[in-house]
Amino acid sequence: MLKYPNYVIVETNGVGYRIEIPLNTFSELPDVGERVRLHIHTYFKENAIRLFGFFSLAEKELFSSLIEISGVGPRLALNILSFISPDGLRMAIKEEDLDKLKAIPGVGRKTAQRILLEMRDRWKETPIGGVETKDEKKEQLIRDAVSALTNLGYQKKEAKIAVNQAWEGLSNHSLEELIKQSLRLLNNLR
Repeated sequence: MLKYPNYVIVETNGVGYRIEIPLNTFSELPDVGERVRLHIHTYFKENAIRLFGFFSLAEKELFSSLIEISGVGPRLALNILSFISPDGLRMAIKEEDLDKLKAIPGVGRKTAQRILLEMRDRWKETPIGGVETKDEKKEQLIRDAVSALTNLGYQKKEAKIAVNQAWEGLSNHSLEELIKQSLRLLNNLR
């Protein structure tokens, strides 16, 4: 496997496949040359076949739902999943947080409104996930912070250590504060 921020090349039986991925998946990938397991969405369009890979099944299902929305193609859906986790998107839709969606590059007001409307209606029919417990929220915040730090160029191992240390020292457990404190710890180590 060769990996780049927006795609990987995975070799299977001597054939290399280019698989486009969101940044969240990139941050979860093992080192180059190691085995990897991705959930694949195959996208057919006229005379092209594109492969999209996701570390979690929840990301793949969310991607499939997003590209069914008018005005949201595969590139924008990947972009959305690069900037917000599946749980973060569920929460934004549940809270009808238009500003959170508009903050994602490439998502304008009309697209954000369509996403809110169509995803909210879809999830009423088939609920995805349940009520988030305190531990699940903590784990998601830690994963998001580690992902942000690895996207900034820090090694995953050192990012995890810094985030876990930062978590213990915080009274306000917001993603922003967790990342800020983690960066302070990482900068003190260098």
